[in-house]
Amino acid sequence: MTTKTRVTRYRTADIDGLDVFYREAGDPAKPKLLLLHGFPSASHQYARLIEELKDDFHIVAPDHPGSGHSAAPDRPYTFDFLADTIEKFLRAIDFTGFTMYVFDFGAPVGFRVATRHPEWVKGLVVQNGNAYEDGLSDLAWGFIRNRDPRFARDLLAAEYTKFAYLEGARDPETISPDTWTLDQHYLDLRPQPQVDLFLDYHSNVEQYPRWQAYLREHQPPTLITWGRGDPYFLEPGAKAYLRDLPDARLHLLDTGHFALEEDLTVIADLVREFAAAG
Repeated sequence: MTTKTRVTRYRTADIDGLDVFYREAGDPAKPKLLLLHGFPSASHQYARLIEELKDDFHIVAPDHPGSGHSAAPDRPYTFDFLADTIEKFLRAIDFTGFTMYVFDFGAPVGFRVATRHPEWVKGLVVQNGNAYEDGLSDLAWGFIRNRDPRFARDLLAAEYTKFAYLEGARDPETISPDTWTLDQHYLDLRPQPQVDLFLDYHSNVEQYPRWQAYLREHQPPTLITWGRGDPYFLEPGAKAYLRDLPDARLHLLDTGHFALEEDLTVIADLVREFAAAG
């Protein structure tokens, strides 16, 4: 039985005067794994996954600007701004040549970085993050099309945060309320960045053809792990990747949007098998 001994370090990088918080774990000599979080979370959503994988990889998981422990400057927030910052962050800590795990909001951030620097990406793990209009539910289209700031702010209510964790889960009683409670703390503390990002989400759909072209051209090895009970990103969104990546490995899981909450060890084993050789 392997004993996990490596610690996780909690660090901050100064990126153009903006403090970007990140978790780092593992041996720098091991394959690199970049974890990009989604809404309404920050890198804390990967804390248990990091514990599972930190003896197998060199792992970095940043908090996007305006999320978690990263700074939240008073400025408009767009997905381009998040991607610009993460790109500069990766340069600053000299972290390239990685397998990139993207989820939810992390997908549009990660795909922007990948299209700019395909040479940085050795592989993709996509978990409930769309790059196709296939599988965008009516709920998802509702917040993509509605540009009213009041509507976006309403989406930050605690009932919706809890809904995102429990809807589609096979056994909601196994999901700790600490998850949505911590996320709600950050939403209540700094709502404006997330309101801005909801209002900018349409920009991601507009970039889907560009991301699909990247996938077709570069054929990054790809693992797709998808909670099929996700109320926002439905199963067809996972299968759509196979049009451009016919060799991708697809695993549909009987869980919801936050698939790691119920299927942590399953996903960790899949990632380990998929990416360790990278």
